[in-house]
Amino acid sequence: MEAQTIERIVQEVLAELTANPSSIQTNGKAGSPVPPPFQPPRKEKSASQADGGRMVCQEAGVDITSPDIKAVPLLEAPQDRESLERMMRSTPARIGVGRAGPRLKTQTLLTLRADHAAARDAVMMDVPEQLLERLGLFSVQTCCTSKDQFLTRPDLGRQFSLETLEEIKRRCRKSPDVQIYTSDGLSSTAIQANLANILPVLMQGLEARGLIVGTPFFVRFGRVAAMDHIAQTLDAKVTCVLLGERPGLGTAESMSAYLAYRATVGMPEARRTVVSNIHRNGISAVEAGAYLCDVIEMILKAKASGVDLRKG
Repeated sequence: MEAQTIERIVQEVLAELTANPSSIQTNGKAGSPVPPPFQPPRKEKSASQADGGRMVCQEAGVDITSPDIKAVPLLEAPQDRESLERMMRSTPARIGVGRAGPRLKTQTLLTLRADHAAARDAVMMDVPEQLLERLGLFSVQTCCTSKDQFLTRPDLGRQFSLETLEEIKRRCRKSPDVQIYTSDGLSSTAIQANLANILPVLMQGLEARGLIVGTPFFVRFGRVAAMDHIAQTLDAKVTCVLLGERPGLGTAESMSAYLAYRATVGMPEARRTVVSNIHRNGISAVEAGAYLCDVIEMILKAKASGVDLRKG
C-alpha cells in the first residue's frame, strides 16, 4: 500500500475520533483505548429436550427416576420406536438410553446415581417409629447392636438374646395357627412403603378363615432365619415374616414374605416358602396379602412348606 494512501486513512480515522470523542474507552490512562468487553451470544435455556417427536422433561424438581420419565426412550432416531417403547414397558432393564459418544447421557447417569442413592438409603435408614406405633407393633432387636454390625455379621441377625425371647413369649399369643411379624432386613424403605397395606389385609383375611393369628410385632436388624427362633418360642404352626429385601437399581421398595411350617432352628432353607417382588411395580401389597392367605391355608392343610409343599 502506498504511503499516500496510508496517510489518507490515518487522517480520516483521526477526524472521526475528533468528531465523536465518546466512542473512545480507556483503561484509566490517557490515550490508552480498550475495546468493549466481549459479549457472547445468549442462548435460551430450554426446560425440555425434543427427542424423536417426544419431549424429555428436564425441569428442576421433576423426579427423573419415576416410571413415566424412564419410559421415554433417550435413543436418538430409533428404527422402530413403537417396539422399543413396548420393550421398555415390559422390563426394568435400562434399554433405549442412547449414548453421548462413548459415554452415558447425562440423564441416564443422573438416574443411575439417584437409584443408587435410594438403594443406599433403604439399607442404612431405620423404619419410622411412627409407622410401628400406628400399626400397634412393639419392637424387639436381634443380637446385632448397630447397623454396621448387622451388615457385617449376618449370623447375629439370626439370633436373639434370652431376654428378648422371654419378652416375645410374654407379649405374644401362645401356640397360634399363624404367627406374623415384620423385619427391616436389608430395606427399611420396603417396610415403610408396603407394611401398612399388606398387614391389615393379611390379618383380617386369616381371621376370616377361622385361623388363630398370633400377636404381630417388629424385629429390628433381622435376617430371615430369625423366624426359626420365634416359631419355636411361640410354638407356631406357620410363621410368616414380612421382610425388606436387598435393594437394587430397579427398586428399593421390594418386600418378601417367608413362610415355614413348624420352623426349627437350623432347618434347611428348602423348607421355606417365599412370595417375593412385593412392591408397587411388582405384586401390590394388597394383592400379596390376599394371596398369602391362600398360601398359608395351603401350608396348614398340607402340613408342609418349601419343597415339601410341592411334593404334597
